[in-house]
Amino acid sequence: MPTDLPYAADAEVSLSYDEIEVLRLQYEKELGQSHITVQTKFNYAWGLVKSPVRENQVEGVRLLQEIYRTEPSRRRECLYYLALGYYKMGNFTDARSFNDLLLSREPTNLQAQSLASLIDKGVTREGYVGMALAGGVAAVGTLVIAGLIRRATRK
Repeated sequence: MPTDLPYAADAEVSLSYDEIEVLRLQYEKELGQSHITVQTKFNYAWGLVKSPVRENQVEGVRLLQEIYRTEPSRRRECLYYLALGYYKMGNFTDARSFNDLLLSREPTNLQAQSLASLIDKGVTREGYVGMALAGGVAAVGTLVIAGLIRRATRK
């Protein structure tokens, strides 16, 4: 899904398995020591959100939500990656909510503006798919009703 928006690269570029593995190992090392720094947790969550694997994205969003709730000083940076994570998972409602919150605080944030445009395109695309599905269901329903009417008139 290439875009001409200069600041939306996070939405399209995934980390490799090896890059995520480095972050995971650091996270697990600190977990084993019973003390995970906020930076390590954020780095791991960031990497998971940028993964092409949905389960990783879900876990990344969960970690970012924890940071957002417990670390007020890190909320601003969590907002963008929460929006990005939800966008990548196709949850455009939550993506828009977090991105709008960031834009309300930083209206000139080019990353958030760019992501807002991608979210809008995703919603539009999802709407087209929904309309196509509804149209298909209506067509099948019409054929079934026409067949029943035809059968009833033959008796």
